[in-house]
Amino acid sequence: MGKKTIRTGIVGAGFAATFHFNCLQKVHGTNVEVEGVFATDTAQAAGYSKQRGIEACKSLEELIEKVDVVHVCTPPVAHEPIALAALERDKFAIVEKPLTGYFGDGSEDFNGETFPKADALNHSLASIERMLAAEKKSKARILYAENWVYAPSIQKEREIIEKTGAQILWIHGEEAHSGSHAHTYAFWKFSGGGVMIGKGCHPLTAALYLKRVEGNARNAGPIRPKSVSARTHAITRLDNFQDKGHIRCDYHDIDDFSLMHVVFEDGTIADIFASDIILGGIHNWLEVAANNHRTICNINPNTAMRTYNPAEEYFKDIYVVEKTGTKQGWSMPSPDEDWFTGYPQEMEAFYRTLAYGERPESDSRLAADAISTIYSAYVSAEKSGAEVAVKTF
Repeated sequence: MGKKTIRTGIVGAGFAATFHFNCLQKVHGTNVEVEGVFATDTAQAAGYSKQRGIEACKSLEELIEKVDVVHVCTPPVAHEPIALAALERDKFAIVEKPLTGYFGDGSEDFNGETFPKADALNHSLASIERMLAAEKKSKARILYAENWVYAPSIQKEREIIEKTGAQILWIHGEEAHSGSHAHTYAFWKFSGGGVMIGKGCHPLTAALYLKRVEGNARNAGPIRPKSVSARTHAITRLDNFQDKGHIRCDYHDIDDFSLMHVVFEDGTIADIFASDIILGGIHNWLEVAANNHRTICNINPNTAMRTYNPAEEYFKDIYVVEKTGTKQGWSMPSPDEDWFTGYPQEMEAFYRTLAYGERPESDSRLAADAISTIYSAYVSAEKSGAEVAVKTF
């Protein structure tokens, strides 16, 4: 039997849309036909489509009508309406992180530091409810593009947990670097928060996923988060911060350092750090302390390759690793950065779901629990770290 063909469309034409398209070229279990792209920035969409030889659609509706699935690669503020538009037409939605969130009250001068964080929690929970309700009515599904779930090291840990019957006692994870690509990231009204949601969502969702794996492996059902305590800080906005030009420091109203302490239903714990104040490239890792083993998942950087370069100009055309800052001296070039971070595996899995009905590892309910935990964490941080209950889905 030949491979099935899936017609796909991309919404957005920026950073995420670029790596989604690149990873689609690596899908081998199905035939992927990219029918077009739509972005509200028509000039950006035109350039994106021309470079890739695809059509630039004039509206979201036009794109949705052409395809079986849309890739939602827009800023987070647009995730919910695009996903709902797809689901209403029984089209799947592959939604980038975070699934949804709170993006202010619509006022131009909205400030993320001064509003009650309970408003963000309540609004995001309502958004989740709408998305899950739309999914329930639809013949299609939301596929949550959390690449950490599909990173090879995380999937190997899944195998270990399932085959050994491990009990996870403590998970310790982090995502950090020197600042986000996007200009809009500096504003809560576009990003839905700061580093705790923008980066913390990755190790958090991986931790939530592995606790689900553990519970399901023992036929007890997924183990969900019960409560969270958190702190956030804006280090680069301190009056005494000394800018040396290496760390992004133009944030308007968001956090650039955060930690979440999550307590699960079974009493076990996870500690999740996220920050924009780390030099030397991406620092992505997750450590699992179980009752029968210990695993350290080094996503970025890893030591698959080490190179010494005596002069910066020698490597001017060589990609080393994201946000490393310099290519001189010793470095750890990633032979295939996308592979280590799980992007092609994620797309392969999603398209097997689309074509053959295989169960995805990263779905709407995992995404919903992550969003609920994060915004509960913002409420906790507002209360200087007081424990806050987490609603699960």
